[in-house]
Formats: sequence, structure tokens, C-alpha cells
Amino acid sequence: MDMGHQIYMIVLEGLKTVRRVVRIAWFVCLACGGVFVLGHFLRQINIVVNPLVWSSAQIISALLSFTIAANVLVRYHGTGNRVSLLLGLAFAVSGMIHLVAILEFYRHFLPRGEQIRAPLSWMVGQTLLGLVFLFAYAIDKHLPWPRELKTNILAALAIVVAATCLVAMTFLAFPHEPPIHPQNLIARPWELLPSVIFLAAAFVLKRIPDGDRFAFDAMLVWVAGINAAGHLIATQSARLLDAPTAAAQFLNTFGCGVLLGATLLDNAQLFGQVRTLAISDSLTGLANYRRLVDVLQSELERSGRTNRSFSVLLMDLDRLKGINDRYGHLAGSRALCRVADILRLHCRSIDTAARYGGDEFALVLPETGEHAAQQVASRIRDRLETDEEVPQLSLSIGIATFPRTGNTVQQLLESADRALYMMKEQLKSGKTQKHSQRGG
Repeated sequence: MDMGHQIYMIVLEGLKTVRRVVRIAWFVCLACGGVFVLGHFLRQINIVVNPLVWSSAQIISALLSFTIAANVLVRYHGTGNRVSLLLGLAFAVSGMIHLVAILEFYRHFLPRGEQIRAPLSWMVGQTLLGLVFLFAYAIDKHLPWPRELKTNILAALAIVVAATCLVAMTFLAFPHEPPIHPQNLIARPWELLPSVIFLAAAFVLKRIPDGDRFAFDAMLVWVAGINAAGHLIATQSARLLDAPTAAAQFLNTFGCGVLLGATLLDNAQLFGQVRTLAISDSLTGLANYRRLVDVLQSELERSGRTNRSFSVLLMDLDRLKGINDRYGHLAGSRALCRVADILRLHCRSIDTAARYGGDEFALVLPETGEHAAQQVASRIRDRLETDEEVPQLSLSIGIATFPRTGNTVQQLLESADRALYMMKEQLKSGKTQKHSQRGG
């Protein structure tokens, strides 16, 4: 019975896979058919693009490719993603080939008025890019890579350069540039090669698990599809610089722009994450000492202009060593996080809670006088006392207020520190009190 059920489930999963593949195949066929019809329609439009306009589009594509490569290199140093590194280097080489295509066109094709052959560099650049799109993930997964980032860059560059040489040698093995057949249904059959490669790349990239993919990774599928559509339209180009050629060039440039936008978005998010990590405590998520000093300095400048006071609470978690010894260091780390959670709950949006260091915390309270700061300290201590989680926690709190107890960051922190240890001494001597001591 169990064996029959397993066979049934296997067959059922197989049928689901087949139906999914059939749906994808129908979608691809319809999309390719629609793009082909669009290219055939453009073929009937009797226009010739100005060579200067085409050259400008080529230059824009090259600049976009170089910019993508530069941003991907920055992204690689932040993420170590070798797939994006391979693609970025491929775009850099493709950008160079775009510039070579301009020289080739003006030097060999335009003076002779030759319209029945396509420049070889067009095919080399796009075929190379399509192959890197198709095999980047496989190369990253199966090839051994060195540990150093700089060595990885050199290794990826060597792979892209080797692929470029192989593609160029393959096309150079033919005696002439790719021919154009104006009378045929498919005027430029060579364009089918990069179109099929990009289409296969889109299918492969779509099957990559999402995981923690960035916008760059998500856009690769669409950019591969855009390039495939561009080359499929180019198959209808009956001569150089006609409407299908212009449409294909537009799609190529548009794809570069989309990928560049995704790369810039990723880099902006990465820089935001780096900034957050630089100013936050990794355990509690509160601001770190560096951020605390910056906030205090800003408050000193602002309060100095407005002549208003602000307060600083310096807090010490009592008996943390005893908690570590009795309950373990995980419980001690949990105790620090509990204090951080309570500080966040009792913070206004303009307040800044920070981990001062070790078992010490700080809370900056803008527009807050000494009496209001004492009330905040009391609420925090009361909240800790009512917390039923074991072990029971308590805080010693010292308060410093600008400008009465200090006019600099150092003076305020030293004043709050003196008040904090005055309270700890009172606790040790049995003279506990609910409210924190104010700084001298």
C-alpha cells in the first residue's frame, strides 16, 4: 500500500512538472511569436537611422556597461558574489566591443555603403554576454576559487577574457562577416544564436532559488529576456540601420539601463546596511558608542543654539557577572537584550538608546530637563522590576543634564558616571532609593 502511494505521488509530481513546463513553453512560444511579428512589422517601415544616432546609442550602451561593471565591482567587495563579478566583467568587455563596433562600422561599412553584412563585433559582444549570462552560476558553483578577493577578480577576468577569445576565434573562423539576406523571411539568421542563448539564460536564471537575492539578481532574468527579444527583432533587419536594427539597439540599451538601476539600488541598500552596522551594537541592536558620541555632540550644538536643556541617562546592569556565573553567558547576553528591549519601549522617536559598553547603557533625551529625566529613569527601573522573566534584573542609573552638569560630551558622561556610581555605592550600603541620583 505504501509503495503504491509513493509511486502515485511520484507520478503526480511528474505530471505537475510536465504541466508547468508545458505552460512555460506555451508562454515562450507566444512571446517569441509576438516579438517576431513585431520585428516583421518594423521591417516594412522604410526608414534608415542616422549613423550618428546609432553611434550615440552604441556609446550610451558602452558607458552603461562600464558603469554597471564599476558598480558591480563595488558590490562584489561588499558581498563577495562571484556571479555578479563575472557578469560585471562581461559587461565591461562588451562595452569595449561596442566601441570597437563603431570604429568597424565607420571604417569598413559606411564608406562602402555595404548593407548586406553585419559588423562582426556586434555578434561577438552579444554572444559573449549571453554565454556569461547562461553559465555564470555554473562557473561559480563548480570551479575552484581562491580565497582572496583580489585573486578572485583576476580569476574572473581571466575566465571572461578566455571566453571572449574563444567566441571571437569562432566567428573569425568564417571567411566573411555575418551576411544579411534581404529577400528571406529571416534576414539575419545569425541573430538567432544570441537570441537562443539569452532565452536559455533567462530560463536557467529563473530556476535559481530566490534565497537572499538582490535586485541585481532578480533583474538578470528580465535583462536576458530583453536581450533575447532584441536579437529576435534583429533577425528581421534587411539592411544596416533600418527600423528592426534601431529597435534591437534600443532594447539593448534599455536592458543595460534596467540592470544599472538595479545595481545602484543594491549598492544604496548595501551602503545603508554598512552604515547601520557601523553605528549599531551587534548584540542589542542599539546605537553603539560612536553613534552615542555623535548624537551627544549634535544635541550640544542644537541645545546651545536654542538654549534648551537635554539629559543623558547612564545605566549599569547590576550583577551581570553573577548572572553569567549562575545561569551561563547566554542568559547574560539575553539579560542585555532584555534591557535593550525595555529602553526601546520607553524611547520617544527623538530619543537615542545606546550600549555604552559591556553592561552599561545610555539614553539621550532631547528637550528633557532633570525632573523629567528622573521620571523616565523611574519608569525604566519599574518596568524591569515587574518583568517576570528569570533572572530578575535591576539597573543603577545616573543622570546628567545640559547645561547644569556639563557643557561638553566628556563632562556630561563623567557627571552621569559619578551619579551612577554614587547610586551603586548607596545600593551596596543598603541605602537604596527608587529615583536615580542627579549628576554633580
